[in-house]
Amino acid sequence: VEAVSGRGLHGDRYFLDRGTYSQSSRDVSREVSLIERETLDAVERDYGIPVGADEHRRNLTTAGVGLNRLVGARFRVGDAVCEGVELCEPCSYLERHLAREGIRDALVHRGGLRARIVSDGTIERGDAIAVVGDARDAARSRLDDA
Repeated sequence: VEAVSGRGLHGDRYFLDRGTYSQSSRDVSREVSLIERETLDAVERDYGIPVGADEHRRNLTTAGVGLNRLVGARFRVGDAVCEGVELCEPCSYLERHLAREGIRDALVHRGGLRARIVSDGTIERGDAIAVVGDARDAARSRLDDA
């Protein structure tokens, strides 16, 4: 997928200004959103709520990277450079959309990351995420915390 600065991922609902919050007065970047595969696994394990990669409404599913640590950090994914803007807390729309009671509570503070695209590029399945700049330890794997 092509990541376009100031727009988002080519073809995404926010790229096309058709996202649920496209007309929100809240000034926050919705150019790209990411969620950890480990979180989805934990939600199923701990809450009994399965969430498929095509259901969570984030753009990218990652593995081995603690996304919460990327708030305020620049990182490269594929050829694109992004900057973590804020945690992507779950909304009531997700719970209604999936019709799975408890999913919102299960994802509080681990619902992913919103990021803006700083530099255009192509993102492909399997691309690594690497922190750009001085914050080299920002993207330590969650497994390293144990």
